[in-house]
Amino acid sequence: MFAANEPLQVEEVELAEPGPGEARVRIEAAGVCHSDLHWMLGHASTPLPVVLGHEGCGIVEAVGDGVTSVRPGDRCVFILRPNCGRCDFCTVGRPMLCDGRTNPDGTLFDGTTRLRRLNGDVVYHYGRISCFAEHAVLPEEQLLVAGDDIPADRAALVGCAVITGFGAVMNTAKIEVGSDVAVIGCGGIGLNVVAAARMLGARRIVAVDVDDRHLGFARDFGATDLVDARAGDPVAAIHTATGGGAHYAFDAYGSPRTMEQAFAAVRAGGTAVQIGLAPEGETGSISPFELALSEKTLKGSFMGSSRPRVDMPRLLDLYRLGRLDLDRLVTRTYRLDEVNEAYDDLQRGVLARGVITMGG
Repeated sequence: MFAANEPLQVEEVELAEPGPGEARVRIEAAGVCHSDLHWMLGHASTPLPVVLGHEGCGIVEAVGDGVTSVRPGDRCVFILRPNCGRCDFCTVGRPMLCDGRTNPDGTLFDGTTRLRRLNGDVVYHYGRISCFAEHAVLPEEQLLVAGDDIPADRAALVGCAVITGFGAVMNTAKIEVGSDVAVIGCGGIGLNVVAAARMLGARRIVAVDVDDRHLGFARDFGATDLVDARAGDPVAAIHTATGGGAHYAFDAYGSPRTMEQAFAAVRAGGTAVQIGLAPEGETGSISPFELALSEKTLKGSFMGSSRPRVDMPRLLDLYRLGRLDLDRLVTRTYRLDEVNEAYDDLQRGVLARGVITMGG
């Protein structure tokens, strides 16, 4: 990515060898995630040029000094947030809020990059991962050994879409069996919210979207009620479907309006969870008067409030046991040189999840 609102460019770059605590990985699959699109559209800023891609899976090829948890030949899923293991957040079991690792945006932990253009210009990393590429150098602590028995294009999704959706339900909201759930935005993350709510025994699952294809995906993943937000007030429809408001509502789209809708969609004492990222600088409005009188809760959820080294292996095991449907989540695969087509399809709403597979 050289500039916002311009197509991504596919070109050869130089990748340095891994330094201490790092590994070089041959990328097998990378998810087409809406988070990367925020940067592509200029909704958030990052140093440029940058190699995007954060939801991925690959094979370790080489390791730097001091690396002990992975070795060449290991298939790994990538963890977006590093976990230092020492800060207050890590020690109390909230590693997604880790603040013990700091590095300039676009670099690895030592403040430098491993990427350069062939003319010598620096290229920056995205989330220290940058998996829209054939190879990447990542910190060891952002690699989770996944095993060889799960297809790469399925395993990759656990690194973002699946852990974010399932984690929001299991960890952030901790929904109760028999509760009513509303999901606003039924892309890759919203569909995993639907699937998780079904797995955890929700009574009614109301899916809200403006695209008939997304609503169809939501039905397939377990939604009991479908609401087309173009046809009327989705909040009123949620209240009708649940007999007075959902116990839990999830904004998986990410905008001030959908955040406000999620908060309005829950009944008194209910919980609204903000998952989707809105463009930087945008703000929503919640009534302090209503917040106090209704005893509602509004919570944020980053990467599903997860503990990656606990939650991701459990999700991979659920897939192995046939209880987590990753196969139907993958709508289409693309070659790396089709990355712009993949993001066009994402914006047109034709994907549950697209995956870029290297070499075909």
